[in-house]
Amino acid sequence: MKYFDKILIANRGEIAIRVMRACRELGIDTVAIYSDPDSNALHVKYADEAFNVGEAHPSKSYLNKERICAVAKKTGAEAIHPGYGFLAENAGFAKLVEDEGLTFIGPSWKTIEALGSKIGSKRMMREAGVPVLPGTPDGVTSIDEAKKVAADIGYPVVVKASAGGGGIGMHIVESEEELEEAIEGGKRIAGSAFGDPTVFVEKYLAKPRHIEIQVLADAKGHTVHLYDRECSIQRRHQKLLEEAPCPIMTPALREEMTASAIAAAKAANYKNAGTVEFLYSNGKHYFMEVNTRLQVEHTVTEFITGIDMVKQQIAIAAGEDLAMDQEDVSIRGHAIECRINAEDPLNNFTADPGKIVRYRSPGGPGIRVDSGIHMGYTIPAHYDSMISKLCGWGSNREEAIQRMRRAIYEYVVLGVKTTLPLHYAIMHNAHFIAGDTHTHFLQEEHIASSLRRYLHEEEARMQTLGDSLRQGKEVAAITAAVDVYIRKNSK
Repeated sequence: MKYFDKILIANRGEIAIRVMRACRELGIDTVAIYSDPDSNALHVKYADEAFNVGEAHPSKSYLNKERICAVAKKTGAEAIHPGYGFLAENAGFAKLVEDEGLTFIGPSWKTIEALGSKIGSKRMMREAGVPVLPGTPDGVTSIDEAKKVAADIGYPVVVKASAGGGGIGMHIVESEEELEEAIEGGKRIAGSAFGDPTVFVEKYLAKPRHIEIQVLADAKGHTVHLYDRECSIQRRHQKLLEEAPCPIMTPALREEMTASAIAAAKAANYKNAGTVEFLYSNGKHYFMEVNTRLQVEHTVTEFITGIDMVKQQIAIAAGEDLAMDQEDVSIRGHAIECRINAEDPLNNFTADPGKIVRYRSPGGPGIRVDSGIHMGYTIPAHYDSMISKLCGWGSNREEAIQRMRRAIYEYVVLGVKTTLPLHYAIMHNAHFIAGDTHTHFLQEEHIASSLRRYLHEEEARMQTLGDSLRQGKEVAAITAAVDVYIRKNSK
């Protein structure tokens, strides 16, 4: 069914291509936008039409709400899909799209606004009976009050920005002596980063698991969940690896968590695709936030349910009722996604933009690659470092891991450092294989021996490919860096 004639995708890279692929299958024309350094990007080549929206800096291109809407109207696009990142959770943009007579493919701007405040959303969930972490019910207005709450719930606590995300403005506090400084520092950072200095205090869980529930809801309030995902392996509070379903999930826990997620969606009058995120520790789950958009890790949910999330988003935005009930959704096998970033995992995940001099995607049974790069493309330094999503599916978790190992071995990205070695190491880590992960997994697990093995195999592979002497020297430098890492982190 053709829900719209033309959709503008207000994003770039692999997610723009992902949305365009769904549109092409539905017979919908697509409009791409791009900044000056993205003129040679793959999403620009893939779309039916493409328009430059400004300079490299996001504020002058991908965050320019008015210019994006003007392009949509100029091209005759009826709807805008925001992807994720940039304007995807910007209530002002969603409202502008609506005011311009266009359809925003996502929840309403009022829902985005209501859930964009961590304090407001926690209050909403508390009233709906969804479990939340104990802490200050509102923003901190008094240091003495914050000290009393922290003493009641027990240290450690965490200070968070109400309007924040990605760990910005977050401070872990071990004692009362540190609390005032953390609150004042959090306020300064939050005010600068988000324009809202409000912070709150809540109980800090030392080694929780990060588990989330995918939901779909139509305009009539019919809501279903698409089961669970585990997203505990992170760096700087940002996910690196996701899998579905969660490896420790039991029927009883799943019933509890999916019921909480449905209650959360209904409390927010949610429409379209969204994700309810929880922390899990010692048999209990606690509401974190609702991501009011498509998630990077939607791929693993698509693998295990067979449901195309982007097509569902488009249908709901076009006014269609959900074409499924809860009993129609089932789990098939296990899926893992590795975020492939242009970063150096041996140097505190420092971004490494540059030109791709050789590129080869993996393939074969159960493998999916959502990529926004190609050989000869220069990765800009101005945007997020994720360049592709490598996904593997198996009939069970063991097979999914085996396929991911094979896919990582097949994946060739030369010219920039990537997180491929890290993911190879994780796939061979005994704790990961056992499903024993938490949000501090990378800080605690010693993965150097696996990194060395991967890089030795990579060096042999590069020689077989007949790469240049310069690339050979790069391999030697990487291997030397691994040796330093091993000496520093050996048990």
